[in-house]
Amino acid sequence: MTNMTHARAILDRLIAFDTTSRNSNLALIEWVESYLSEYGVTGHRVANEDGTKSNLFATIGPMVEGGVILSGHTDVVPVDNQDWSSDPWITREESGKLYGRGTADMKSFIALALAWVPEFAKGAKPIHLAISYDEEIGCLGAPAMIEQMRTSVRAPRLAVVGEPTSMRLVTGHKGISVYKVEVQGAEAHSSLVNHGISANEHAVDLMHSLVELSRELKAKADPDNGFDPPYPTLTIGVMQGGEAANILAGHAQFQFDLRCPPGFAPDELLAPFKARCEALDKELSARFPQAGASFEKLADAPPLSDDGSDDAIAFVQRLTGENMPPAKVSYGAEAGQFQQGGFPTVICGPGSIEQAHQPNEWIALEQLEQGTRFMERLAQELA
Repeated sequence: MTNMTHARAILDRLIAFDTTSRNSNLALIEWVESYLSEYGVTGHRVANEDGTKSNLFATIGPMVEGGVILSGHTDVVPVDNQDWSSDPWITREESGKLYGRGTADMKSFIALALAWVPEFAKGAKPIHLAISYDEEIGCLGAPAMIEQMRTSVRAPRLAVVGEPTSMRLVTGHKGISVYKVEVQGAEAHSSLVNHGISANEHAVDLMHSLVELSRELKAKADPDNGFDPPYPTLTIGVMQGGEAANILAGHAQFQFDLRCPPGFAPDELLAPFKARCEALDKELSARFPQAGASFEKLADAPPLSDDGSDDAIAFVQRLTGENMPPAKVSYGAEAGQFQQGGFPTVICGPGSIEQAHQPNEWIALEQLEQGTRFMERLAQELA
């Protein structure tokens, strides 16, 4: 069996696990553990608090310095209400493409890394496989694993996070912070506005202030920073409130994310907004004891920069054969967390981000072939 064929078979198996972020990923983790054990490799779990999900990291080859971390996340986004033309949990090949949830983002990279385990096991330098959970909902799982790897893994040369980049080298991504705002009002008949508090009215005011902040950030953009768009972006993704048109809304809530290039501090940018929420909480609770406002951070993942990554960049360029300048991307990833953990980090993986999260998600077979050549050259570098 060729490595490409082997990777295809592993990918079929990985796609079959419904690892949507709301679900457990333990069945997939158990399968990977069993696969690694066939080659004498022991995985180390780093579970979440209730034990329903887990990261897994494993060293393939000798426990020496100078190895390479290959990292990917196991979770995928939902297929709910998407118009799929085939079962998203069964890999389907058609016209040079493989269809299935996670083919692009990012089980193909994990499949390629696993397919090359037999070759990596022969190397003079190790591969450190690192697979995580809950990347899609705020990069929540990886930090605990990275912290353990800092103390148990012998000084890797670099980390490669295999997000879909069409095998192009990426050296920067934006950080992402996710927040929730809740407003508790006091219900009353809508004709008696002085007898209650409309949570919706105050939530709209708060959202408007965020829209104004978003416009200010856009106006101050550095057009030459390599990101598209070049400015921090703030988007309100969820808003809910009220029960009926003739009732003052008793409760409203909205969620937003802020994606910043390196050099920005999200908490500083949002400090005036947080202060406004705190002032509103005092104002509303003074009128009705049950009323108020709250501001909560749900997730916070740092950006990736190219600082201190010259050796990592040169190393990966040898593997890809790429001569183009490294790219930067506006989506968030775990790469910034690996860099924050002290590992020189880049992003490079098969598939296109344009296919990620879409109905009928797919990866081109040509991308798997490029990924196979990448792994082959990596094994040769570590031999």
